[in-house]
Amino acid sequence: SLEPAVKILSLAILSPDRPDLVLPIPEVGNPKGLWFTLKEGSRYSLKFSFTVNNNIVSGLRYTNTVWKTGMKVDRRKEMLGVFSPQAEAYTHEMPEEITPAGIFARGSYSARTKFMDDDNKRYLEMNYTFDIRKDWPSV
Repeated sequence: SLEPAVKILSLAILSPDRPDLVLPIPEVGNPKGLWFTLKEGSRYSLKFSFTVNNNIVSGLRYTNTVWKTGMKVDRRKEMLGVFSPQAEAYTHEMPEEITPAGIFARGSYSARTKFMDDDNKRYLEMNYTFDIRKDWPSV
C-alpha cells in the first residue's frame, strides 16, 4: 500500500487588526531572511492549508518551537487529526494567541515548525525567523 503524502501549501497569519498574511511554503529549504513581523500585544491565529494524497494519514500533528537569543521561549503542539486523501486542500485554524508585549518581547526570534504523523514520518520541517515590533509593518 502507498505511503500517505502530505504537502503543506501555506501558512496564514490571521489578525483582526490586519489583512490576512499568507506565507507560501518554500518547495525546498527554509524561507530566506525575515519571514514575517508581528505587532507586540496583538491577537492572531495561524491557519494552514495542506493536501493529502495516496493514503490516509493518522495522527497528523504540528509542533512549533520558538527561541530568542538562543533560549527556548515557546513551544506549541497541536494534534490535527486523521485525514483521507482528497483533491481539495484541507485547512486547519489554530486557537487565537496574543503576541508578547513590552521592551523585552520586541526583537528577532528563530523558530522551527514540524508536521509529523503517528509513525513519526516528517512531512515538513522548516526553520525561519520573525520579528515582534512595536507596530505592524506598513503594508
